[in-house]
Amino acid sequence: MKTYQHFATVLTQLLGSDTAIRLTVNGYMPLSVEDIGKSAESNPLVSICHYGEQNGDLMRDPDMVFEIHTYATPHMAEPLSFQNDYMGIMQEVYRYDDSGKKTHVNARLKQDLKSFARTWFKNLKDQGFLSDTVIRKRLT
Repeated sequence: MKTYQHFATVLTQLLGSDTAIRLTVNGYMPLSVEDIGKSAESNPLVSICHYGEQNGDLMRDPDMVFEIHTYATPHMAEPLSFQNDYMGIMQEVYRYDDSGKKTHVNARLKQDLKSFARTWFKNLKDQGFLSDTVIRKRLT
């Protein structure tokens, strides 16, 4: 619970009142954070991603999508997917029916993404992406 609450706090802090931003820290790949819509349960979906470039194409390295559960107080953010274009990986925690409702969960992947996100968020803090000195560019 506390981990998901921490994810929600960080994502909300990073995005602020914007719908898409790019954060830059010298020496590291820029970080993009974007509100990408709503889940079937009307919860916000937020993407957090490092982009690289290969042959002129943007490559996710990685991209994670989180669902922010707004019914909870404090809010919680659950990782839903992981994508890394360089490695050809696209993983989703849930399967969905035609209306977008969750039908099955991959519990092992859910735990793996939680662990990965915990490490990634710690690294982002250590690298300065959560500091006041980060260069913040509003994209929308």
